[in-house]
Amino acid sequence: MAESTPSDTPLTLEVFTAGLWRENPVFVMMLGLCPTLAVTNSVINSLAMGAASIFVLVCSNALVSVLRKLIPKQIRITAYIIIATFVTMVDYIIQAISLDLYNALGAFIQLIVVNCLILGRAEAYASRNSLGKTVVSALGMGLGFTFALVCLGGVRELLGASTLLGFQVFSSNYEPWVVMLLPPGGFIVLGCWLLLFNWLKQRKTTKMIAAEEAMDTTRQIETS
Repeated sequence: MAESTPSDTPLTLEVFTAGLWRENPVFVMMLGLCPTLAVTNSVINSLAMGAASIFVLVCSNALVSVLRKLIPKQIRITAYIIIATFVTMVDYIIQAISLDLYNALGAFIQLIVVNCLILGRAEAYASRNSLGKTVVSALGMGLGFTFALVCLGGVRELLGASTLLGFQVFSSNYEPWVVMLLPPGGFIVLGCWLLLFNWLKQRKTTKMIAAEEAMDTTRQIETS
């Protein structure tokens, strides 16, 4: 019997949800940290970068999956230059929608083409799996990346400007933490989120170990 390959595995909900939590690109895999730290000084910027990344990730990975059997292994990485096509499309779309938003995101829109998340998923997943699984996985990863950006952007905008999505949240007596809108604020907030996620992960692991030990103790009592 032939050995099972990743392409042989069925399409399940876990393929989609993995990128949201268990394999979150930022909080777990630590990918795409440059735009994560650079553009997350507001929720609007975070959503725009997240949407752009989702579009490029889904479209480029889908095309890589469709062409995976036609692209020789020797030039597979080189062939991923097709990612630049979708990045260029996003670049022009954002310029057409809002020049202020385009200027706020700066060069990080163009730099999506070398984002480790995009290239990594194309090489590690899209080139080895069917179109359906690739699109679902890419969508989950893109939403997970957007979730992480919004988590950072929400905290930084709230503490640094006392607003969310441009709407005033705190009273006029609140003194904004300007550092949160600066690069150091990105590192501080990212560190806090990583601490929280690692604590939750460790807590879950501890509960699983305790549950297994309790089950082992119960079996020993029953067999004795």
